[in-house]
Parts: sequence; structure tokens; C-alpha cells
Amino acid sequence: MACMTGLFADKVIVIIGAGPGFGRTLALEAAREGATVVVAARTQERLDQLADEITQVGGRAIAAAVDATDPDSVRALRETVEQHTDAVHGLVNSAFAVPSMKPLAETEHDQITRGIDLSVMGALRATQEFTPLLEAGDGSVVMMASAVIHHSRERYAGYKIAKTALVALGHSLATELGPRGIRVNTVAPGYIYGDTLKAYFEHLAGKYGGSVEDVYQHTAAKMDLRRLPTEREIVDPVLFLLSDKASAVTGQTLTVDCGEFHT
Repeated sequence: MACMTGLFADKVIVIIGAGPGFGRTLALEAAREGATVVVAARTQERLDQLADEITQVGGRAIAAAVDATDPDSVRALRETVEQHTDAVHGLVNSAFAVPSMKPLAETEHDQITRGIDLSVMGALRATQEFTPLLEAGDGSVVMMASAVIHHSRERYAGYKIAKTALVALGHSLATELGPRGIRVNTVAPGYIYGDTLKAYFEHLAGKYGGSVEDVYQHTAAKMDLRRLPTEREIVDPVLFLLSDKASAVTGQTLTVDCGEFHT
């Protein structure tokens, strides 16, 4: 793996929610920039495959299963990381589950609670556990929210509740952890045009007629740039916020959506 700029040379970055799509791309790019990447998610087999992919091209990776809703599991992840390093320089909280897409009147309360437990409380658990290691590394935390925080479209309410709370958590942690040298920021992606979204567009094309390209163009028409961001275009702002290039940036929410919303 040819190191690009060495942005994260000799640094450790923990990615919670390093599943397929965005998480995989983030892990690969962080490794390309010199980081030792800890990839963490629920499925050990998938993590092992990702770690192998990174190491086979010359990067450094540690695979560790974690359930962000289980305090003991998050603690075990931190203990695993401590076996390899005494400092963490970046933590990305990106645990994700497909949200309920029903109007609130039809949404079971436990569906909303589960979303908050994973996205919000999971991020809090991880940040609390890793705070001493992050302090030792003058670390940066990035919360992965969503541009859903900027609208109130029908059927997105449960997801919006969780992601808006995650932004608030990021603000409060930035204030509390700033004196310890830890920065906390949030990235709010819009649509991310990767395999998952392509499959959804295929579903819509089959349901309503037309082609995937028709669905894409209809969706992209809402964006100033008339296109949707790619996985890499979401990854790069995250890497920036994790890096020393953003050393004076904390408590901020960066929307990356090709101009769908102006914030």
C-alpha cells in the first residue's frame, strides 16, 4: 500500500461500524495515509476479511468485533486496543442499523429506542471508554450523523430523532473533552452513492418504473451540484477532521451532500 501523504503515520484510528460501504472505504483510506486501523463492528468474519484486505496491500489493521449497544463489549474493544497501543489518535462512531421507515404514528417506541441506543448511547459508551487513550493521543472523535437532521420528511422521523441527538452529544462532548485536548466533530452525509444506495434505487426503479439512472437523476436534481456524493467524498472530510489539519476545529457539524441543504 503506497502511503499518500503520511497524514496518519504512527497513529491509531478506531472505526466503530467498519462495515461494508463507507466504513470499508474509510478504513482503507486511513491505512493508505499510514494509520494503524482498528476495524470494529458486529460481524467478526467481515472484519477479518477487511483487515486481510488492508494487510495484503501493506497496511496495518486490527479486527475486533463489538456491539456498541453492550457496555461490556465496548469495554472489551478498548482492552483489545490497549494490548497494541497506549494512545488512540482518532475514533469514528459510525455504528448503523437500517431505521424504521414508518410515520411516527405507526412506529413502535422500541424501534426509536433501539436507534438511540445504537447511534447515540453507543457513541457515548465508546467515547467514554476511549477517553484516556484519546487524551494520550491528543485525539479526534468524529460522529457520523446524517443530513436527515436538516429536514422533516415523512417516514424519516425515527432516524432523525437519533441522529439529531447524536449531533447534540457531539456538541456537549466537544465542550467537556476540549480541556483534555480531545476534539469532537460530526459529519452529516446526504445520500452516499455506493452499492447500498444503488440497490435501493434498483428497488425504486422496479417499483415505480424507469431505470436506475432515472431515479438517480430525479434524486440529484435536488442538489446544487446535480449529483450525489460518493463514498470517497464522505471519507475525505472525515479524514480531515481526524487529522492535525483540523487541529482548531471542534464542536462542528459538517454537512456533505452536494448542496442539498445549506447550513
